Amino acid sequence: MSLLDVSIVNVALPSIQKGLGASSSDLQWVVSGYALTFGLVLVGAGRLGDVRGRRTMFLVGLVVFVAASAACGFATGPLFLVVARLIQGVGGGILNPQNSGFVQELFRGKERGKAFGLLGATIGLSTAAGPLAGGLLIQIFGVEHGWRAVFFVNVPIGVVAFLLALKWLPKRAGQRPSASLDPVGVVVLGVAVVLLLLPLVQERTWTGTTKWLLIPAGLIVLAAFVWWEVRYARSGKEPMVLLDLFKTPSYSFGSAIGLVYFAGFTAIFFILALYLQNGEQYSALQAGVAVTPFALGSAAAAALGGRVVHRLGRPLVAAGLAIVIVGLLATDLVLAHVSGPNVGWAIAVPLLVAGIGSGVVISPNITLTLSEVPVERAGSAGGVLQTGQRLGSAVGIAAVGSLFFNRLASSHGDWQQAITSALRLCDVVIALALVVALVDLGWGARHRAPREEPARTTA
Repeated sequence: MSLLDVSIVNVALPSIQKGLGASSSDLQWVVSGYALTFGLVLVGAGRLGDVRGRRTMFLVGLVVFVAASAACGFATGPLFLVVARLIQGVGGGILNPQNSGFVQELFRGKERGKAFGLLGATIGLSTAAGPLAGGLLIQIFGVEHGWRAVFFVNVPIGVVAFLLALKWLPKRAGQRPSASLDPVGVVVLGVAVVLLLLPLVQERTWTGTTKWLLIPAGLIVLAAFVWWEVRYARSGKEPMVLLDLFKTPSYSFGSAIGLVYFAGFTAIFFILALYLQNGEQYSALQAGVAVTPFALGSAAAAALGGRVVHRLGRPLVAAGLAIVIVGLLATDLVLAHVSGPNVGWAIAVPLLVAGIGSGVVISPNITLTLSEVPVERAGSAGGVLQTGQRLGSAVGIAAVGSLFFNRLASSHGDWQQAITSALRLCDVVIALALVVALVDLGWGARHRAPREEPARTTA
């Protein structure tokens, strides 16, 4: 639910604008406000789950998310909806890092890979299937009430999830009452995340260049956070983020791959939705159906990737990135030569290929990134990983979206030129992720094998 709500709202924006009389700025906040608060609380919520109990935080996040979803559905005006979306983002941000924490704590070895494979399939499917789900609900309930159904659908699902969580999730997971919460670290990191995300999510709404001054300000605050965490650890207390994690190559390389890949991956659906609905006059449902092959390929490949990641390791992630690049290049080639009502069918196979590649990137990368993280740090480590992905998504949408609209303006409304240029930039970004993966492979060939050999001899 919480990941689906990142993209499902995009296709409902025209209905929201008509139903509530929302301005373009209001609509921007409906989309970006959720991403902002979602990313804001991820690390702190993961830390709370590590210390005060993952089931407790899971249930708290679920209640906040479902209540806010209901409030969104009952919204009587744009401000009401924006505030409810901000709270909904907080609920999603509390909920998400508990998942990776539970997987780390409850599974070991190959079983952990399978569990992360299912989690990766969920991430890939929910992110890519958002436009389809939103389009279906608007088709069923109509333009006037369909956007409300987009939010109301979370309520029955959330109630069932709450009952199953009470039954299945272990009560004492992550409880360490004696551990400190590091409140100063929580606040400083939160300020840094807001400063870094805000100009990116508001890139189209805030005109002028002044907004970009928030980026260096955010980096300064981030440096202050690092200083505080080091100082806090030296005082004998347990910091919110154990910075020593980044000395572990699997975690540092995996986090970098996730950040860069999500910058290219998330932007794909943003520009395709714009192109299909505004450029080719597809309905919300038709646009959702057109990107479904990516979602299906991603979900199937993620589940499979989780089963073989322990056998294949980092080369699997590198291969997946290469497959995504091939699929997007093929999509770009098709869109450069095909337009009109058949364009959705024409891009189905290339998107399926890209989705398969994406599936063997996301879940194996999560598995490998968190493989050497101590269980008691699983929530905060997962929160840091997801925060990087959210920052990457914001950067990617801002950069790719800016190129898309600039090309559209300079070509006097040539949608084909705009979409092909934007897809090429997505390819370049994903190629950068592939470079990081190849560097990781090269580093591993030089450093990891010599350390592993004595352990195998002893065994």
